Amino acid sequence: MASFARFGNDLYTGKRSYDIVGHRRRWFTAAVILVLLSALVLGVRGLNAGIEFTGGSQFTVSGTSTPEEDLAHDVLSDVGTEHVARVTIVGGDTVQVQTERLSDIETTETAAQLADAYGVPTEDVTSSFVGPNWGQDVTAKALQSLIIFLVLVSVVMALYFRRWTMAVGALVALLHDVIFTVGIYAAIGFEVTPATVIGFLTILGYSLYDTVVVFDKVRENTAELDEQTRYTYAEGANLAVNQTLVRSINTSVVGVLPVAAILFIGALLLGAGTFRDIALALFIGMIASTASSIFIATPLHALLESRRPHILEHTAQVEARREAVVAQARERDEEPELIGTGGLVAGAHQGQRAQPRRKRGRK
Repeated sequence: MASFARFGNDLYTGKRSYDIVGHRRRWFTAAVILVLLSALVLGVRGLNAGIEFTGGSQFTVSGTSTPEEDLAHDVLSDVGTEHVARVTIVGGDTVQVQTERLSDIETTETAAQLADAYGVPTEDVTSSFVGPNWGQDVTAKALQSLIIFLVLVSVVMALYFRRWTMAVGALVALLHDVIFTVGIYAAIGFEVTPATVIGFLTILGYSLYDTVVVFDKVRENTAELDEQTRYTYAEGANLAVNQTLVRSINTSVVGVLPVAAILFIGALLLGAGTFRDIALALFIGMIASTASSIFIATPLHALLESRRPHILEHTAQVEARREAVVAQARERDEEPELIGTGGLVAGAHQGQRAQPRRKRGRK
């Protein structure tokens, strides 16, 4: 822990630095590839919509002493059902079975066989039909919420930070997180339920939170940009990413650990299927949102902001000053020694000042 704390302190003070903004092309390329692959998987495999979106029959077996999923699968196989949407264990003694819509005769027969398989009275097995309208309403409301959320985020961030480029960076990062998470969800084949939709919407807030933290530091580092010629806007943004890197990692780990416990221990090992849908969406989305705030949102903002006329002019002044310092050192037959200014990035051309150092062997 002490070494990790020292690592974070070195990043904040500038003793150690990573040129994340300067290598933005590689991050953008990786992000585009991931988004395209996610879209491809989504187009080929599609989402495995749950019974709430497709409609079907649902059975609930209460008070069983043998809550095993295989028993339900055997019963449905005997009935001749071709598709089983879901079999989950709820509360340790309740089995919930969701399948395609059955006829009245098949529903009665299935309920009787489930009661016999699980050793409970017939009245302890309830059956109902779930229509697709409810799931469609949930989807429509979720899309409306997404659109309203994105509009509000754009307006609020543009007004708060007074830079529209930050709003663009945040929105691109949000879309990357959602598309990537949906693509992974389609690749794994988990069913999409209302809990999944909630998980997707939760990702938006988490991604935005981490991005705002970095952007706030960017604004602080570049508030007096025009009053100095030691570093450019992109280098000030890169310093902000480095200074918040450990904080982003810690926040992500603290958030992901309980979600991972729900997903891998609760859902996969203990069979708590009711948590599996939202846990998978959150697990993937939280990791993706942390990465996007570091490697997508801030580098994209820095790229767009650096193209503004007064930023271009300031960048030219910084580069001219560095060239002049290096030229003066060479005229005196001295070797420039690069000393970091706040750990912006490595190299004199990336935010460091040069000081002359006499060559060895000379008096």
